[in-house]
Amino acid sequence: MKKLYLIFFIVAALGFSHSSFAQASSSDATTQQKILKFYPNPATSNINFDFTRSYSNTYTLTIINFMGKKILQQKNIPSRLNINLDGFYRGIYIFQLIDKNGIVVETGKFQVVK
Repeated sequence: MKKLYLIFFIVAALGFSHSSFAQASSSDATTQQKILKFYPNPATSNINFDFTRSYSNTYTLTIINFMGKKILQQKNIPSRLNINLDGFYRGIYIFQLIDKNGIVVETGKFQVVK
């Protein structure tokens, strides 16, 4: 029990609190702005990807199923992309937006319901 009080005292002396940790993580999330907007989610027959900022036709969009298999890879994507989901099974998919240097600049997930 004395160890617990000692740890609490050290943390309090350094000025850390539960609320300061929560504030740091929430502010980090709000500073990142998304490049892609995708809708509808969940999707049934089509999904749209629209650039909200920083459009470059050198981006590549990769869609991966939840088992890790690459389902689609489209290079030099336009500023607005509509993908037909006829060949997609029901489930969750992950997308990656990759720049010309091969760096993943954004990732997200969407659900297909049929």
